[in-house]
Amino acid sequence: MRNPGDESSSERLREAEEGRKFRQFLATRGLRMTREREVILDAILDTREHFDVERLYVELRKRDRFVSRATIYRTLHLLVESGLLDRARFGTDAFSYEQLHGREHHDHMVCNSCGHVIEFVSNEIERLQDAACADHDFLPQSHRLTIFGLCLDCVRSSVKRGEGILDHD
Repeated sequence: MRNPGDESSSERLREAEEGRKFRQFLATRGLRMTREREVILDAILDTREHFDVERLYVELRKRDRFVSRATIYRTLHLLVESGLLDRARFGTDAFSYEQLHGREHHDHMVCNSCGHVIEFVSNEIERLQDAACADHDFLPQSHRLTIFGLCLDCVRSSVKRGEGILDHD
């Protein structure tokens, strides 16, 4: 996660906008922006990487912000509902989260060995998906593509250990 002091004026404006959106969302639910929710949102806005609850919890503790895991789970649920975060499972029991604001649509490759997540954009894949939908008279509303396999570092480690790496579905 990024150091909170290393931000440009455009990042501060984005963070202010996200805070405003979240406050408005909370108000529609009869909820308010508590200190804990604000601390959680600030930590999330300081990263552009995927994170899980445990990583966020540890980051908050490093910042001397003591927020319960239950509050983190509840706040993340609200942030997903508000459209500020996306939540996905990448082959583990834990959900992974990422910010949505200012991000173009992308897909993911996830390493089955180390859990590393690689984001990528492929116009060719997007065209193929659009063509498949058109061929089947289907109106897409969203999609999520995740490819599971091994990252280069884990392939190299497997080769060094003499393990077979070409087994796949």
